Amino acid sequence: MKLVFASNNKNKIQEIQALIPNSIQILSLEDIGCTEDIPETATTIEGNAILKANYVKEKFGLNCFADDTGLEVEALHGAPGVYSARYAGEQKDANDNMDKLLVELKGKSNRKANFKTVIALNLENKQELFTGIVNGTIITEKIGTNGFGYDPIFVAENYKKTFAELSMQEKATISHRGIAVQKLIEFLNKI
Repeated sequence: MKLVFASNNKNKIQEIQALIPNSIQILSLEDIGCTEDIPETATTIEGNAILKANYVKEKFGLNCFADDTGLEVEALHGAPGVYSARYAGEQKDANDNMDKLLVELKGKSNRKANFKTVIALNLENKQELFTGIVNGTIITEKIGTNGFGYDPIFVAENYKKTFAELSMQEKATISHRGIAVQKLIEFLNKI
């Protein structure tokens, strides 16, 4: 089975390809000749995943899935949420985003947060949604060099290391994206 993953984010593609069984071939947007940036104009994480999956289905007519992920911080009423990638501006710089978040949490004792991933699958004219959530804490400084995004400042519940200190395999077993992808795989295996 071939499925388009509606992303040009090489880190995400690599992470998902490592999780998906070999019987499913993942194609990137680049692989299908989609060079435009798919608009992410929804106000929710679910909405953006659906927008991206529908874009590929409508423009290219291919079975596909898309994801959107956000970091939701309790003390900031769920921010950055749907705006996680561009929290510090349209340049979408991970260090700028983390720096802004750390400044906004300075002096706050409630540092609870969760990562949420929603995958929208468009397969044979039906749409399915799969959600993965991992709860944790935002620490006060960046630690670790693996991963991407907010990984250096996020520690999952019951763990002592940041996501950026974990190997890709370790992170995949506990992460929001790993949970959502596992639900996707379980669904695809039933077909």
